Amino acid sequence: MTIKIYGDPGSGSLRRVTSAAAIMGVDIERVYVDLFKGESHAPDFLKNLNPHGLTPVMVDGDVVLYEASAINIYLAEKVGSDLLGATPQERYEVLQWMFWSGEQWRVFSVLTFDERIGKRLMGQPEDKTIVDLAFAKIRAAGAVLDAHLADRRFIVGDHLTLADLDIAAPFSQNERTKVPFNEFPNLVTWQQRLLDTVPAWAATKREVDERIDGALGAASITL
Repeated sequence: MTIKIYGDPGSGSLRRVTSAAAIMGVDIERVYVDLFKGESHAPDFLKNLNPHGLTPVMVDGDVVLYEASAINIYLAEKVGSDLLGATPQERYEVLQWMFWSGEQWRVFSVLTFDERIGKRLMGQPEDKTIVDLAFAKIRAAGAVLDAHLADRRFIVGDHLTLADLDIAAPFSQNERTKVPFNEFPNLVTWQQRLLDTVPAWAATKREVDERIDGALGAASITL
């Protein structure tokens, strides 16, 4: 039975899952969920897939999982991929950075997207105090990442892992939200390396750009 992945192609979180699946050679069936039309808040979706009304969601037989990081860990364990670490020590480090990303990093880029893009699509003004708070948190975490990447090509070990995909996800929207990533040269170099060397990551960037830029264009919004 093919693994189903529900999501909107404009989502950086879906991007993490579809990129990881492509890299690992996992066959998935993508099910389109239009977040802009509120399809993730339909009663059946809330009851059977994710009560939070968010994507992505994975369905593999009787297993239903939401949260992109959990889905990626599931897929990596299912196929025995070293994206979850090539050694037990690497595995713990990958998990450390994935948890760190959720607590210290991605959440603030998502918050910025909601304020600067989401609200604009709804015809509402952004709250500058929220953006300022998010930027302060991004700068604090960015300084840690930049120092960590000073002498590394990847977040953990000498190869791509799920930690890279988790932490790279906010770059999906940075050109639109103007988050201060460019202040951190090692971080920018690392992200460009992923785009240059991981075809799936470059392909999903194009997908996100087409989806979000198309939505903004349809709403006659110029950033």
